[in-house]
Amino acid sequence: MFNLFSMGTKTYENLDGLEFKEKFTGTASAVLVDVRTPGEFSSGTIKGAKNIDFMSSSFKEQFLKLDKNKEYFLFCRSGNRSGQACNILSKEGYKVYNLDGGIGAWPR
Repeated sequence: MFNLFSMGTKTYENLDGLEFKEKFTGTASAVLVDVRTPGEFSSGTIKGAKNIDFMSSSFKEQFLKLDKNKEYFLFCRSGNRSGQACNILSKEGYKVYNLDGGIGAWPR
C-alpha cells in the first residue's frame, strides 16, 4: 500500500522575499544563485548572484562542483524553476532555499 503522506515531502524551504533576504544576509556561508537563463540574468539580477541556468543540460553537473558545506539561496522569475532546482539539489545533500515568488519578491 502507498503511503500518501510521505509523497512530495519537501526537503528545502520556500521563503518569502523578506525572510529570504534576512536569512541570506545573516548566513556567513550563503551563496546566491540565479537559475534563470543567461539572457534573463543579463537583463538584471540581485547583486552578487551567480548564474547557473536550470534549463541547461549541465545544470546538475555545474552545481555538483560546488561546496556542500555552504547554503544556497536560489531564485528565478517566479519561483517555479528555482523550486524545482531546490528539490533536486536538496536530494543531493545541499542546503537550499527558494525565493517564493521569484526575483520580484526580493525587497528593494
